[in-house]
Amino acid sequence: MELIDGLPPSAADMRAFAFAGLAHFTTMRVHRGGVRGLALHLDRLVIDGRALFDIALDTDLVRRRIREAIADEPENVIVRVTLFDPSLTLERPGADASPRILISPRGAPSGSPSPLRVRSTPFGRQSPEIKHTGLFGSLYERRLAQRAGFDDAVFVDGAGRLSEGPTWNLGFVHDGDIIWADGDALQGVTRTLVGGASETVALDDLPRMDAAFASGSGAGIRPIASIDEVAWPTDHPAFDRVRAAYASVPFDEI
Repeated sequence: MELIDGLPPSAADMRAFAFAGLAHFTTMRVHRGGVRGLALHLDRLVIDGRALFDIALDTDLVRRRIREAIADEPENVIVRVTLFDPSLTLERPGADASPRILISPRGAPSGSPSPLRVRSTPFGRQSPEIKHTGLFGSLYERRLAQRAGFDDAVFVDGAGRLSEGPTWNLGFVHDGDIIWADGDALQGVTRTLVGGASETVALDDLPRMDAAFASGSGAGIRPIASIDEVAWPTDHPAFDRVRAAYASVPFDEI
């Protein structure tokens, strides 16, 4: 059940959230009350809460709010935790903040997601180190890519480096090793749990890569079939190793 501060949201609550220009979040996959990398998700909320709202977030309270919201949900569910403060106005976003906690569960996808055909585009999220709700630019680029016949977009930063997708990190397989595009991007939880080195990857470097994939807490590891005209096999043996590494991470009880 969707809850704000432990209570069902009113129409006024959701209207306030809709107009909240400053907000940050994390999204996690919950299985039987546990989360892989729970501490990383909570750390993200603490760090982003300090950066955006200048607060010291109570993570025990966040965990309690999640438990309340998933009490009647299925054993597999995607949970988004959003912090926003409707009292911060367009005129006074610099006022002292007291963020509210919105917990939004939704059904977890089943099965393996299909490989992605991706189009590169010059773009970069503002403050990419923060998982904020300012998604217009990212989703607009995704829409443009889909309207052009692709499944998604991938961003190239101002230095010519591949960085990230609209809602996922970008990884590659090169000579059997897992590497991550080191352009300006969010440090995703799944990326951290899987591990691997970061490396500058430009569009001209794509042909020397053996495979590519997207990572995120919802879909896990998702093969990328192509970026622009460069195509890769979507059944590379390294994917089994990456998925096994992710699957070996224990679930932390909320």
